[in-house]
Amino acid sequence: MFDKILIANRGEIALRILRACREMGIQTVAVHSSADRDLKHVRLADESVCIGGPSSTESYLNVPAIISAAEITDAQAIHPGYGFLSENADFAERVEQSGFTFIGPRSETIRLMGDKVSAIEAMIKAGVPCVPGSDGPLNDDKERNVRLARDIGYPIIIKAAGGGGGRGMRVVHTEAALLNAISLTKTEAKNFFGNDMVYMEKFLETPRHIEFQVLADQHGNAIHLGERDCSTQRKHQKVIEEAPAIGISEEVRQEIGTRCAKACTDIGYYGAGTFEFLYEKGEFYFIEMNTRVQVEHPITEIVTGVDIVAEQLKIAAGLPLGYTQDDIKISGHAIECRLNAEHSETFMPSPGKITQLHIPGGPGIRFDSHIYNGYTVPQYYDSMIGKLIASGPSRDSALARTKTALNETVIDGIHTNIPLLKDIVVDKDFASGVYNIHYLEKKLGM
Repeated sequence: MFDKILIANRGEIALRILRACREMGIQTVAVHSSADRDLKHVRLADESVCIGGPSSTESYLNVPAIISAAEITDAQAIHPGYGFLSENADFAERVEQSGFTFIGPRSETIRLMGDKVSAIEAMIKAGVPCVPGSDGPLNDDKERNVRLARDIGYPIIIKAAGGGGGRGMRVVHTEAALLNAISLTKTEAKNFFGNDMVYMEKFLETPRHIEFQVLADQHGNAIHLGERDCSTQRKHQKVIEEAPAIGISEEVRQEIGTRCAKACTDIGYYGAGTFEFLYEKGEFYFIEMNTRVQVEHPITEIVTGVDIVAEQLKIAAGLPLGYTQDDIKISGHAIECRLNAEHSETFMPSPGKITQLHIPGGPGIRFDSHIYNGYTVPQYYDSMIGKLIASGPSRDSALARTKTALNETVIDGIHTNIPLLKDIVVDKDFASGVYNIHYLEKKLGM
C-alpha cells in the first residue's frame, strides 16, 4: 500500500478521499488554489501545497503544478477525484510518465472510453447493449447520413464524440432538419471539445437514466455493485440519485451487471468505473462509461457495504479485489440529494459566507460535505457544496428520512437548492418511483 497520496481535487470529494486514506494509515498531501486555503481537507491533510490562483486553469487544471507538488512532497500516487482532470487521459499519462501511480485506469483506457464512438464500438464488441445508431462517426456523405437516419428511425440525436455535460448534442425530429443539425453539432463540438467528430443515435423519448457501478483489479477480476437511478436531472445535471433502481429485478441486475464486468475484463480496465445506460420499455442502452469515482458513489456504498474509495486505493496499489460477485448483496435503499449553493428558482450561483450551519442526523443519515460555520463558498468553482444521503430498509423509509433530514438542514448566509429538493421529495410522481429523465424539467416548466 502507498505511504503518501496527493489529492488533486477540492471540496467534498477531496475530504472523502482524505478520510479513506486516514482509515488506511496513508499520509495525504492536499493541493489547493489560493482561494481554497481554508478548505476542511486542506486543514486536515498531513501536508498542503498551494498550486496557483483561484481559477481552475491556474490551479486544479494546472498539470505541471500538480506534478511538481507530488515531487516535492514525495507522494507516490495521485488521486484525481471526479471532475477537473479525473478523466483526462493526457494527465493520467503525465502522472505515469513522471513515475507516480494514477489512482484510476490506464491512460489508454481513459482515452478509449472518453471517445464516445470508440467506447460504443468497444461495448458492442463486449456484448453490452447499445442504443441503435451509426455505429461509428458520421462523415461528409450526406446521402449516407440521410439513409442512416431513416434506418434508425426518427427522432434521432446527433452527439459529439468528445462531448459531455449536456453539450454537443442535438435532437432531430424530421429529415428536413437533419443535415443542418449535423453541421451545427460538428461546429459546436469543434469549439467546445477541439474535435468535430459526431455520431448518430436513436433518441429515446421517455427513458430513465440507470448506471452500473463496477470495480476491477489489475489481475483480471471484475465485479459489479448493482445499479443507481439518476433520472432526476436538470439540463443533464443530476439532482437526486437512488439505489437500487425501482423495477429492476435481481435477474436483470445480474445480467446487465455481469456484462459490464465482462466488458472491463475485455478492455483491460481496472479501478472504479460506471457504465451509464438509458432504460426504456424494459431495455438497456449503453451511452457512456465514466472512468472515475462518481459523485453518487455513497448510495452504492450504503446498499452494498463496499467502501468504493478504499477499493480504488487498493486496486491502484496492485492488490486483488477483496470481493467476489457472490459477496455482493443489495440490502435496503439509499437516496442522495445534491446540495448546491444556488437559488432554487433561478439556479443562479450563490457564493458567500455561511453564517449558520446545522447538519441533520439520526438513523440512516450521512452528510458528505466540506462546508462549516464561517466557511466562504468561493465563486470560482462548481456550486455543489455537499450531499445528503438517507437510507433505510425500504424506499419508503429512505424517502421519509430524506424528507426529515432536509427539513432539519440549515445553511444560512447563502441561497441553496434545499427548497427545490424538499419540493421534489414530496411530489407524488417522484414518490411513485415511476419517473424518467424529463420528470424534473417538466415539473419546472422548462
